[in-house]
Amino acid sequence: MSEARSATMLLNNSRSRIPVTVALVALLTVCGVIVAPAIAQAPGFTVKPLLRTTLSGDETKESIIMTAEFAPGASTGRHTHPGDEYATVLQGTLELRVEGREARRINAGEAYHNPKGVVHETRNVSDVPARVVSTFVIEKGKPIVEPVP
Repeated sequence: MSEARSATMLLNNSRSRIPVTVALVALLTVCGVIVAPAIAQAPGFTVKPLLRTTLSGDETKESIIMTAEFAPGASTGRHTHPGDEYATVLQGTLELRVEGREARRINAGEAYHNPKGVVHETRNVSDVPARVVSTFVIEKGKPIVEPVP
């Protein structure tokens, strides 16, 4: 094969990949715009998504599992979820403040549930980093977290 033909084939292959590359970059950008605000992180509060999948038997919902770490004194800020949250504290002590209820402390080894739409805030009240694993069952396509002023 001549060098000119090889160069032309390479150029044609590169050109055919350009739309795919542009589409992929656009998709990742859109996903970043949608996902990043969904798990906006306050100072001292970090989240790591582990799994996001459609709920078996209900294509309108998805299940999300993530871990979160709170520095001492760190908080999620007031927020809601478009579905249920089930959480287990792995380390430290968290204070769960649910609107209209008394604040409640949850220690390592204990679990809690926040129903869909309830305004709440979670704060680390221990002097060590607190870690939690949460499972969410939410409406598909909705942000995981909706901040509340």
